[in-house]
Amino acid sequence: MNTLIMNKPIITLDEVDIYQDKQKVFQNISLSILEGEFVYLIGPTGSGKSSLLKTLYGEIKADKGKITLSNMNLNTITAKDIPSLRRQLGIIFQDFQLLNDRNLFKNLEFVLKATGWKDANKINTRIEEVLESVYLSESFKKMPYELSGGEKQRASIARALLNHPKIILADEPTGNLDPLKSEKIIQLLKEINKKGTTIVIATHDYDIIRKYNARTIKCENQKISTIETYEL
Repeated sequence: MNTLIMNKPIITLDEVDIYQDKQKVFQNISLSILEGEFVYLIGPTGSGKSSLLKTLYGEIKADKGKITLSNMNLNTITAKDIPSLRRQLGIIFQDFQLLNDRNLFKNLEFVLKATGWKDANKINTRIEEVLESVYLSESFKKMPYELSGGEKQRASIARALLNHPKIILADEPTGNLDPLKSEKIIQLLKEINKKGTTIVIATHDYDIIRKYNARTIKCENQKISTIETYEL
């Protein structure tokens, strides 16, 4: 964790119940994640990792308990508050979710304009900054189909970084990648974390967790618990 960041919670869940499609996923869970922390979420398929991330970015609402994210009460936010919440978050999906009808630069430009950026020079500068940070400066004109799997995932990380998020939520970011590309993605996320961004990763990749050890939260039987790496 970045020692320059104040040691205070940026995500808290207090006795929370979460349902998805009327099915209870979590019962009475509590969790605190600190500013600048790097956290893995693990658990069997269907254990609720993705549902927990969806709750944190406002797609699912908790049925009981209280959730606070970056000083926003997720229990009381309305549809008009979601854009403000999402600006504080970077979200990385396993399937990349790039727009296939435009090149990488235009993909990133679309996100910035959609989140209120208007100045063309500032847009260009920010896109150059994030592409450099994920080592894709030379690929800005490429269409998504011209990018490798690892490049697509780095492009999705670039997209997540655009609005200077305090928190990045990543859902299986290495799920479609070979071991070498997976390692490079985690190394990149570790670099971002060292600059102060809180990172929460849902993953099945236990080899990565063993190699890049961090706090690990297990989701199972509607509960969560902190586990040690040797228990994997």
